[in-house]
Amino acid sequence: MAIEEQRITFSYQEIVECLIKKRNIHEGLWGISVTFALGAINVNRQENPDKYMPAAIIPVQEIGIQKYNEPSNLTLDASKVNPRPKKTNSRTKGKKID
Repeated sequence: MAIEEQRITFSYQEIVECLIKKRNIHEGLWGISVTFALGAINVNRQENPDKYMPAAIIPVQEIGIQKYNEPSNLTLDASKVNPRPKKTNSRTKGKKID
């Protein structure tokens, strides 16, 4: 099946949920974390190509999740979105229980 969309976006919560599951995290409040870098360059404008001015370049350096103490619109509870698997009793494993 071909993907027709040229751009697919995700909410902060969707990204956090995917990363919680990717890292197999089962407890705690986790939220989005973005680290930026800062750079500078001299640029000119088309209207005045001989005149330069300093400009900032702010690239995204890292995207991840971090643990939080309080819930917010950026956090998810890992125990709800990725609960621990239920332990199976080795004596009943593979046996049909009525």
